[in-house]
Amino acid sequence: MGEIVLFVLAGLIGGLGSGYVIFVAARKKQLEAEQARVLEEARLQGENIKKDRVLEAKEKYMQLRSDYDREINKRNQEMNNAENRLKQKEQSLDDKLKGLKNNEDENDRQRQRLDAQIEAYKKKENEVNALREQQLQQLEKVAGFTAAEAKEQMLETIKAKAHSEGMSLAKNIVEEAKLGAGREAKRIVLQTIQRTAAELAIDNTVTSFPLESDDQKGRIIGREGRNIKAFEAATGVEILIDDTPETIVLSCYDPIRREIARVALERLIRDGRIHPARIEEVVEKVRKQIEEEVIEWGERTVVDLGITGLHPELIRYVGRMRFRSSYGQNLLKHSREVARLCATMAAEMGLNVKLAKRAGLLHDIGKCPDNDEETPHALLGLKLCEKYGEHPEVCNAVGAHHDEIEMTSLLSPIIQACDAISGSRPGARRGDEGYLERIREMENMALSYPGVEKAFAIQAGRELRIIMAAEKTQDEQADTLAFELSNRIMTEMRYPGQVKITVIREKRSVGVAK
Repeated sequence: MGEIVLFVLAGLIGGLGSGYVIFVAARKKQLEAEQARVLEEARLQGENIKKDRVLEAKEKYMQLRSDYDREINKRNQEMNNAENRLKQKEQSLDDKLKGLKNNEDENDRQRQRLDAQIEAYKKKENEVNALREQQLQQLEKVAGFTAAEAKEQMLETIKAKAHSEGMSLAKNIVEEAKLGAGREAKRIVLQTIQRTAAELAIDNTVTSFPLESDDQKGRIIGREGRNIKAFEAATGVEILIDDTPETIVLSCYDPIRREIARVALERLIRDGRIHPARIEEVVEKVRKQIEEEVIEWGERTVVDLGITGLHPELIRYVGRMRFRSSYGQNLLKHSREVARLCATMAAEMGLNVKLAKRAGLLHDIGKCPDNDEETPHALLGLKLCEKYGEHPEVCNAVGAHHDEIEMTSLLSPIIQACDAISGSRPGARRGDEGYLERIREMENMALSYPGVEKAFAIQAGRELRIIMAAEKTQDEQADTLAFELSNRIMTEMRYPGQVKITVIREKRSVGVAK
């Protein structure tokens, strides 16, 4: 039984082996056929790629050949053009050489003619010199002078005449220069004034405080006067209560204290609670508020004028000007006006505009001290500017604008002139409120003299022009009138600056021919 199983297994294994051999042989043939097909396709694809590359190479060659031919043709054309230009230049040079040869021959002929003419002129010059010598000898015999003496005498005459004419010319030049300088200075000042807008109204610092009713006076005074005493002690301002209805007066030399008192009193009356503790509280708050306003006014002014780098303490002093007045003219507005005037005038004269504007703003800074000092405000302003590091020209202009110190820069007289322009224009200060009356008084004073027909006060009272009757007066009377009237105005009237008296006396004779 075991032998049979082994025989069967051997038969099965033999069958499987022969089948596998047949399968392998068939697979081998299939792979060889596939390989032959792939090789054929690869060969065909290679031939196609080869043909494409050959065609591309031929096209590239044809393109390069075409470019090369074009470049060769272009170079040949340029070479032909260059050869043509060279031939033209050679022809032109040949023509010029021929012309030069002809010109040289012509020049030789002209040179010979000129040499002959020069010889003839030399002969004539010798003859003329001989004749001149003979004439000079004859003139010396007739005049009794030698040629050297006559020449010396003529030079002396010419020198004297030239000296006289030179002196006259120099005098005319000096007069014209003075006239031109004066005219130019007036033009600059007038343009500066015209280009600067100025307020004519006077900003008065009032000390009167209006009340709604007289009943509020009793509340301000308080029981046994304790409210008014506490208010005066806290503010340093004296309250004057008189019979004037619905008005009290705040009296203090310090305008900032007076402003603190005015605002504090206004708040107390509006609040209704008036007692010593409340007074001290309100006054302290108002004092801090005013200090902030002072700095704010200073910073606003500096920004408006375009001034940079100013020390904070100087900015505070500028803000304090807001509460200070001089002859009724607000000091801050005056300083702003002077700063603009100085900037305009410095620009016209070609000076530093920024320094001029800075000095104009700070020129009256000494009028706002923190404590009472005997020093003049110009010198005090000089100390403050030096203390806070201002430019030396600015310091000198501030200290010299009232001639307390010597002027060392061109800005100083500009500051002085602009300060006078701002302060002395009509209506600027309280002292000038009656300038119309002063003008009328001057005119009436002139009309009181015999022989005066008309009198006109012009230029805001700076000049008095008088017209006299020619048939009733003499020229000497005009001189006397100008002298006497000037003395009388100086002794009897008050006026800013100076007054020029011009007396006109003329006679006109008119005839009509018909």
